[in-house]
Amino acid sequence: MERKSVTLPVKRILSKPHIGRSPSSNLHTNATLSHSPVAGRSLLKVQRNSHKPLYDSNHHIRAKPDLNTTLPVRQTASIFKQPVTKVTNHPNNKVKTDPQKAVDQPRQLFWERKLSGLNAFDIAEELMKSMDLPKGLQGVGPSNSDKTLLSAIASALHTSPTPVTGQLTAAVEKNPGVWLNTAQPLCKAFVVTDDDIRKQEDLVQNVRRRLEEALTADKLAQIKDSGADAAAG
Repeated sequence: MERKSVTLPVKRILSKPHIGRSPSSNLHTNATLSHSPVAGRSLLKVQRNSHKPLYDSNHHIRAKPDLNTTLPVRQTASIFKQPVTKVTNHPNNKVKTDPQKAVDQPRQLFWERKLSGLNAFDIAEELMKSMDLPKGLQGVGPSNSDKTLLSAIASALHTSPTPVTGQLTAAVEKNPGVWLNTAQPLCKAFVVTDDDIRKQEDLVQNVRRRLEEALTADKLAQIKDSGADAAAG
């Protein structure tokens, strides 16, 4: 009795990575997914992303300028900030301090022009006559008038402890915007003589005498009115 060998078909079981790499499985998978609209869109997205380069050499990242003026801080493991000490007393460093700049407030050029157009009125709301400036006081600068100069000198006498001397630099007439001294009013440099002081003293004495006469007349009028009221009562 003869034995016959029978060859049975061998079934190969492939793993999942092998199935994904086989061309037949790709055709089957594509044919199956093509019927689904959601799967089709996801497949197109995957294909588009596969064409994008991983790195674009033409794209450069610009660094933003650091405008922070604070002192740098050491990057240590401590939870407290440790500021870096700023040394300014180096022998090569020359530090100049001007305490007068911290005391004096900055002033605007030609700020006296804001005083133009201001008038004084008495108790009866009548315009008071302004004073006449001496001939030695002459204004400097654009659109300067005697009334503005008078207001500027009065403001300097009441607010500034420094004496009023005027603009001492002769170059202020050529370019007032550059050579102007804001601590002095807009007038040329002047010299007060003894004759000017004597005339001013005479004016003051005259005003005081007139004031005394007005006060005496007012006092006599009050006494007369009080006597008339007493006689009537």
